Amino acid sequence: MDDLVDRTRAVRAGEELDHDALARFLHASIAGLSGPLVIEQFPSGHSNLTYLLRVGDRELVLRRPPFGSKVKTAHDMGREHRILGRLHAIYPKAPKPLAYTDDPSILGAPFYVMERIRGLILRRSVPPGLDLSPPRARALSEALIDGLAELHALDYAAAGLGDLGKPEGYVIRQVTGWTKRYHDSQTDEIPDVDGIAAWLADRMERVSQKSGAALIHNDWKFDNLVLDPGDPTRIVGVLDWEMSTIGDPLMDLGTALSYWVEPNDTDELKMFAFGPTYLPGSLSREALTARYGEKTGRDTADVLFYFCFALFKTAVVAQQIYYRYKQGLTKDERFGMMIVGVRLLAQQAVRAAAAGRIAP
Repeated sequence: MDDLVDRTRAVRAGEELDHDALARFLHASIAGLSGPLVIEQFPSGHSNLTYLLRVGDRELVLRRPPFGSKVKTAHDMGREHRILGRLHAIYPKAPKPLAYTDDPSILGAPFYVMERIRGLILRRSVPPGLDLSPPRARALSEALIDGLAELHALDYAAAGLGDLGKPEGYVIRQVTGWTKRYHDSQTDEIPDVDGIAAWLADRMERVSQKSGAALIHNDWKFDNLVLDPGDPTRIVGVLDWEMSTIGDPLMDLGTALSYWVEPNDTDELKMFAFGPTYLPGSLSREALTARYGEKTGRDTADVLFYFCFALFKTAVVAQQIYYRYKQGLTKDERFGMMIVGVRLLAQQAVRAAAAGRIAP
């Protein structure tokens, strides 16, 4: 099943790392390394950059902020490294961190290195040879939402993560904070973004503090989950903890639902699918919500608010990426289409709010 393991490629132009400086750091920081360093890059990734490092027979993964990043708090490598250091002990699906530095003389920015969890990562299309027949697509849907419920059941205090975030007022801070981030990186007039921001602000006080607190990932989707190539319905790793915190667990549910495109969604939205979520047999957003409620015992009556907020938040993230592209801070041509995503996501949020449901 090695042909299903996530593949790397040559490093994109403009995102190269200083090979010799990195090699010296690795050999000085990680015991037992032997052999020359080979650097490759993982595909996808619109936020922090992720590289595969081969050193002899060892495979490591390096994460660093994007070149020309404007949003420092969204790319806190030290924070992500500390989270993994505590979390891995009680949640082995989180990668084991190996080294961190904030010395800019090495790569020009803070970065950390962790173990590689080998496996299958699903992105927009289904890899050739992978059986995702309707029964398996359903099982995969169930695994995704069950994995989220499992994460939310963790005793984060026992892992020493109680100081990771402030659950009191979390929803209100998120709505106001992401609204400010949008205005800080705004390039175009998009009335739907302003409209859904106002809709959320009108309702945030009512839903705040109703769902308790949990360790939340904040980016739960297929391309952040490592699956067992022999049994793709089994999650063996969870990646990209940069936005994790202690907060309202329904925020995590809303995020997962916002990435979940259904067969009856528009063709434009399907272009922005985060994984093969609309295959025959896959659960709907409403079915995922019901299953989450059954697994956790949490009240999901306000799921529309969380769904719309997540669409808004993802639109703002896309706006921030597009801002970097427009400012010439990145040469990645993928980012030139991000403004289309901003418009579509905001439009979907406005439509869902007007219809009063998360279904298409």
